[in-house]
Amino acid sequence: MKERPLSVIQDDLVEYEEAMERMAEMVAERQRDERPDTLWLLSHPSVYTIGRRTPAEHLPDPSHGIAVVETGRGGQLTYHGPGQLVGYLIVKLGEHEGIVDYVREVELRLVKALDTLGIAAERRDTPPGSELLTGVWTAATGRKIVSIGMRQSRGVTSHGFALNVDGDLQPWDWAIACGMPDVDMTSSSREGLPATMAEVRAAVTKAFDAA
Repeated sequence: MKERPLSVIQDDLVEYEEAMERMAEMVAERQRDERPDTLWLLSHPSVYTIGRRTPAEHLPDPSHGIAVVETGRGGQLTYHGPGQLVGYLIVKLGEHEGIVDYVREVELRLVKALDTLGIAAERRDTPPGSELLTGVWTAATGRKIVSIGMRQSRGVTSHGFALNVDGDLQPWDWAIACGMPDVDMTSSSREGLPATMAEVRAAVTKAFDAA
């Protein structure tokens, strides 16, 4: 992988809309070369986020009381909540790099982080005509443990990944995640890994060469 050291920002629970405003400011700063490539680690209160192509039938029943927010990233429906590590990546791409190239790098770095923690994981190629298999999956159980949705604007990436650590997985069952009705979402806790959120944050930070 390309050597790409990042500056890391650590936060705990940040409301999704507030995070989007702050991320937009970071992207503008990176476009003006006023900040280095940045990894922002945080978590969100419970919220579903959807892409522009998310079908209405994939949305959750409103009776569960979890807000649904449309967002500008790629991908379809994702759930965020406490116990999940979210990483926003504000990175200026190289002259011959595209967002797909960088998403593949992100997948591989997260596979490396999970391997360090003791979970064998893998990225997957998308068969022709299938829903995008962007993200990271456990090798032993075939479950999805990381969701990824990103975009780029004027050569700078935004949005990022969500790694399930030890939060409640039930909200994933109340909607169609990632455009895949049969996807089985998991967490490091469900896979039997006793790592704390702090330990997962440290492994991810190291895998992204962030400091």
